[in-house]
Amino acid sequence: MEVYHDVSMIEADENAFEKFKSVQPEIVFNVAECAHGTSREAQIPAMLDMLKIPYTGSDPLTLTTCLDKARTKEILSYHKIPTSKFLLIETLEDIDKFDLKFPVMIKPVAEGSSKGIFNSSLVKNIDELRERLQANLSAYNQPFLVEEFLPGREFTVAILGNNSDTEVLPVIEINLHELPKDLAPIYSYEAKWIADTREKPLNIFTCPAKIDAGLYKKIEETALKTYRVLRCRDWSRIDIRLDEAGVPNIIEVNPLPGILPDPKDNSCFPKAARVHGLSYQEMINKVLFTAAKRHNLL
Repeated sequence: MEVYHDVSMIEADENAFEKFKSVQPEIVFNVAECAHGTSREAQIPAMLDMLKIPYTGSDPLTLTTCLDKARTKEILSYHKIPTSKFLLIETLEDIDKFDLKFPVMIKPVAEGSSKGIFNSSLVKNIDELRERLQANLSAYNQPFLVEEFLPGREFTVAILGNNSDTEVLPVIEINLHELPKDLAPIYSYEAKWIADTREKPLNIFTCPAKIDAGLYKKIEETALKTYRVLRCRDWSRIDIRLDEAGVPNIIEVNPLPGILPDPKDNSCFPKAARVHGLSYQEMINKVLFTAAKRHNLL
């Protein structure tokens, strides 16, 4: 394999700023999620902006916005991009504003990787909602998003590039019917990390999705519009679910997508890249060169 780079690994901790100053990298491949606060995914990019060091991926504003599920949905709603009706719950008193249709989903407003999304997150009545929120608000110490449940099929879309060079990789369907019968039809923590393991993998993804051309195009268009409206850069993964009318709705936007390298692991972005004809190394380099071009380094 041809080698393009000399790589220095820098841990995303409180010492990172001084290390960046010392190493002075030509460009940083950013995969840092950090540990604390709703700004955690923006902390390393903000350091790099201050130090005028180029990096891959979205800027601090986009990273922070997309981590906040409610803020993301507010922006999508403004731009008339379909997303399920929702309510932000900061205290139990906010339940008095409830005007959604059951069933509903509840999610911590600023987590990823299905953290805080369990089988019990699909809620069917107001008493159950109050009980779940009372436990979760204190457990997660952050507001919760309550949104109307989307009953249709679920997809995820990987995107690479900027401006006219942006590519939508093959759409992946999440095969919720493959989940154990005791699990709700959602890609929950139990589904992602307990039911689906390397030792006993589920046939959880189909790529490309086996759907008609019209729906496929609509999913691509919805994902691409979302990518542009939220000012994602270089790459991102966008989760979509169909409503009762079959309309693609945005569930979540991931400007720092998971990229597990082993094909045995069910990792969506690398899977879509492989179907597109890119090896893992080629995918990583494509993200890097896309960012380098944006920074005028090529």
